[in-house]
Amino acid sequence: MSEMSTGFSLFIIAWTFVLVGLMGIGGYFMFRKFLKSMPKQDGKSDLDWQDYYIEQTRSLWTEEGLTLLNELVEPVPQLFRDVARRSIAAKIGQIALEEKATSITTELIVKGYIVATPKRDHKWLIAHLQSKQIDYTPYEKYLNA
Repeated sequence: MSEMSTGFSLFIIAWTFVLVGLMGIGGYFMFRKFLKSMPKQDGKSDLDWQDYYIEQTRSLWTEEGLTLLNELVEPVPQLFRDVARRSIAAKIGQIALEEKATSITTELIVKGYIVATPKRDHKWLIAHLQSKQIDYTPYEKYLNA
């Protein structure tokens, strides 16, 4: 009987560590989302700006552009893919507005994809662009920025 209760105690202790670890991971991501929703000095948060750029450039996207964007975010884990797609689309929209583009081109998509991707992921970004046979050499300056 004491062996069974010792095993059960170890199970409870292990399960406690698993739950605390999972809550810590979830809290980390919730805190990051909270920081993105905090207004900056201009009164808008990062998420507000993302929505703004997406709405302003929605009519500039073509079916081919959306397909390319979806292909580019394929390596992102499914859980984070929608968030990555929105942030990359917002960065592409921002660049398109700055350059006064009349449509979202492949060049804008690749440039926005590179600029929106965190520096720590550039190795995978380059490998993915090469696997898709997309020339990223005109945008190499953004890889190190």
